[in-house]
Parts: sequence; structure tokens; C-alpha cells
Amino acid sequence: MRSTPVLHITGRVLLGADPQAEARDEVWVIDGRISFSPPRADRSAVTLSGWVLPGLVDAHCHVGLDAHGAVDRATTEKQALAERDAGALLLRDAGSPADTRWIDHRDDLPRLIRAGRHIARTRRYIRNYGHEIEPDQLVAYVRQEARRGDGWVKLVGDWIERQAGDLAPCWPREAVAAAIDAAHQEGARVTAHCFAEDSLRDLVESGIDCVEHATGLTEETIPLFAERGVAIVPTLVNIATFPRLADQGEARFPRWADHMRRLHARRYDTVRAAWDAGIPVYVGTDAGGALPHGLVADEVAELVKAGIPAPDALDAAAWRARAWLGRPGLEEGAPADLVVCAEDPRREVRTLAHPSRVILGGRIVE
Repeated sequence: MRSTPVLHITGRVLLGADPQAEARDEVWVIDGRISFSPPRADRSAVTLSGWVLPGLVDAHCHVGLDAHGAVDRATTEKQALAERDAGALLLRDAGSPADTRWIDHRDDLPRLIRAGRHIARTRRYIRNYGHEIEPDQLVAYVRQEARRGDGWVKLVGDWIERQAGDLAPCWPREAVAAAIDAAHQEGARVTAHCFAEDSLRDLVESGIDCVEHATGLTEETIPLFAERGVAIVPTLVNIATFPRLADQGEARFPRWADHMRRLHARRYDTVRAAWDAGIPVYVGTDAGGALPHGLVADEVAELVKAGIPAPDALDAAAWRARAWLGRPGLEEGAPADLVVCAEDPRREVRTLAHPSRVILGGRIVE
């Protein structure tokens, strides 16, 4: 670990998303950690000023992955740096075939929480992405990926079923229930890729912890999610690609193309209805497949466009998101992973797209 300078940041140190919440006028960074007291010794400090918040969270991205599968270290490094430079300093990697453990030894790259490799049904997902297995193998693979990951397992809950020509669930209810129970026994939470409607009830009633995309939420399933406290990560910057995907696949799968367009058309209404019902919503971009990295500010803005109040959309990428993932925010003694903005991001989330400073492990990112 390289030595870090003492930083003295003045302005408004935001301890939460609520505009009425307590804020401090200054914070210190000493030996790479947050302090609300100045250093005891007489040490020179680098001074900064602005609106200070904890490093942002991209709760759904794929480091070490592109549209064709695993990528090399140089490409993986560029992906992680793009996230870092955008202020996303805590990443939940929602499935990757690449071995990215080496990132943990780099103090200049974001902190990574892995969900292992995607677990998909045979020929029911993107080639080279996941383990492609049958239901009788699901429990074994879930246990394997729970042990390889950092407290999460990623299932592919639905995908296009060629014979039906449309999205359809990938797993029988009995198989997915046993798999989720196995993951919980291993101390891991489970999330699932789900675009459509039909897989959601089985997953939630089987005890799943989170659903990615969740474009298929309806009036029937939204109360169930809220009752069980199942989180969603809408990835609206990715859902924006649905019309293009539908156009590309319409000749072969017209039912699927129509379904994708309908899910896209109601995406904002779906997210707002979920939020209004009390479903926990978190920021994730789905970067690393077809999308570039570094889109966390765009996703926060999309949540606001969907009707979520700006402070709450920001909270979904900062304080609350960090607590959900079990990582500290802006508190005494926590690692100094911080973003400094020129304006109050709770009132104007677009300022997140141009942070004035990013601080990782107590060091200013140049």
C-alpha cells in the first residue's frame, strides 16, 4: 500500500441523502481513512472543497466480460478504471467468466463484490457467459459459485425459449427453490436476471434476495416483492437497448420482439410503481456486456426520469446501496472512498456525471 497524503475537505460532507439530514462542514482523510477530527501531529494537508459523498455503487456490472465472453487483463483493467473515474468505487459484479481476483490486490481500482459466473439453462443464454446446465445440476453449481463469489450467486431466471419464440422461465420451481436454499446455506444471497413476467412469482416465493432488470413486474407481483423485501436493480440504461434488440430479432422471433418492446414502453411506470410500493431499488448499469463502463451517473438520472425523487435515486447509488452490500459509507474510520461534487447532488443528480474529485483509498484520482 502506497503512503497517502492527509486531505482536508471542506464544504458540505453529506452523511445521508435526505436534504434535511445532518451534514458536516469538513472531513479529514488520514492514512487512507475518514476522520472527523484533524490529525494529532502537525502534518501538512492537501485542501479540497465541495459536496462530499461516499464512493458510488454500480450494483450490476460485469468486469472482465464483453459481448463475446471473458476478456484479457488489459481490457478488464480499462473497464475497472472507467468505473473508478466515473466515481463508482464499489462494484457488484453480477456474473463474469473471468478470474478477476487480481483486482483485489490493486489499490488503484474499485472494490469488487463478485457473484461468480452466471448459471444458465443449456442453450438459454449468451454464449460463453455462464455455466449452461440442466435443473438436476442447479444445486451443485449454486454451491460451487457461492463458494467462489463474494456472498452472491447469479441465476439466469428467464431467456428466449426458441420453440415458444418468446421469453420463458429457465427453471422449474422445485429446482430453483432448492438452489436458493442451498445458496443461503452457503451464506450467499441470490439474484436473477429476469426480463419477463412468468418467472418472478416462483423466484420470490422460493426466497430470492434480488432480481435484476425486473421489467416484468406487474400489479400482481409488485406487492409480493414488497412484502418479501426483494430488491430490484432496474438497469434502465440497458433496458433502453430493447427496441434495437427487438428490431434485430423480429424476423426470427416476432413474439419475443413484440414482448421486448412492450416491456420497454412501460419501463418507467414499472420502476415508479415498484418504488411507490416500497420495493428496494438500487443503481446498476449492466455495463460490460454490450454497454461501456462508467455509466453510473446516467443510471441515477434514469431513475429520476422514472419518477423517483432525486435524493432517493442518489441514495440508491450511495449510502443505502453500500449498506445493502455490507460496506461502510461516509463514517469515522471507514476507507476514504469518496466523490466530491461542485453542486449538491441531492438536488441536481447530473452533477454526478462530472465529479470534481474522486478519492480512492485516500488518494486523489488524477
